[in-house]
Amino acid sequence: MYDKILTTIDYIRLKTKEFNPEIGIVLGSGLGGLANGITVQHTIPYSDIPNFPISTVKGHEGQMLFGTIAGRRVVAMQGRFHFYEGYPMSAITFPIRVMMQLGIKFLILSNAAGGLNPDFKVGDIMIITDQIHTMPNPLVGPHDDRFGDRFPDMSEPYDKRLIRLADDIAQEKGIEVQHGVYCSTTGPTYETPAECRYFRIIGADTIGMSTTPEVIVARQGKLPVFGLSIVSDMGNIYGEEKTITITHEEVIKAVNAVEPKLITLITELIRRSKEIKF
Repeated sequence: MYDKILTTIDYIRLKTKEFNPEIGIVLGSGLGGLANGITVQHTIPYSDIPNFPISTVKGHEGQMLFGTIAGRRVVAMQGRFHFYEGYPMSAITFPIRVMMQLGIKFLILSNAAGGLNPDFKVGDIMIITDQIHTMPNPLVGPHDDRFGDRFPDMSEPYDKRLIRLADDIAQEKGIEVQHGVYCSTTGPTYETPAECRYFRIIGADTIGMSTTPEVIVARQGKLPVFGLSIVSDMGNIYGEEKTITITHEEVIKAVNAVEPKLITLITELIRRSKEIKF
């Protein structure tokens, strides 16, 4: 895999004229509009990048953007890859390894997720403080020391310094945020009421189909991570009669409604992250 990463890096550097990003961003379902906050210098479709998978999910544009936000150099994935698309974990996390080799100092991840915490509501922004990973682990298989430790420490999957900074920004800007644990499942089915109850009992506040494999690979390489969930629907924990069936279109609609707040929060986080020494 390492040789494939180097091949990919060579292509990207050629296309971006040696652009050196400081920060990596992954824009999840319906969150591609955050790209509007980037002063884009280079755009590369995933289909053009050697060894890259292709995103097949509606709401994922499928391209890498290179540019600046608040004067900081960023590389953003406008769409990610999922286990339910049929990709192996090595392919799902391949872009994270590429961004790390490009030299990013920290990683920002976002997703649309179902709410399990009864105190949450649709449209809430949840800062992820911890995670529950129920999919296959992306580090299973032959180990390459160049990627990091064989047995990575996961006691702080999400960087506490970035969480504190985000909290300060949210308070200043009047943006209501929640905090909690994000749980991943393979998908593509949404959860049954019994599954919702189970994941709530074991400590999950939101649930989705992505993100945690990316965090594991990032932390293996000791890359700091900041994560956000947008609560796009509330899980039917008690099996009550529902007036709206959860659909991907409804998820995207809910996310689009809160996107301006997310843009403000992430833009300011990037601007002020200069205060943190990574």
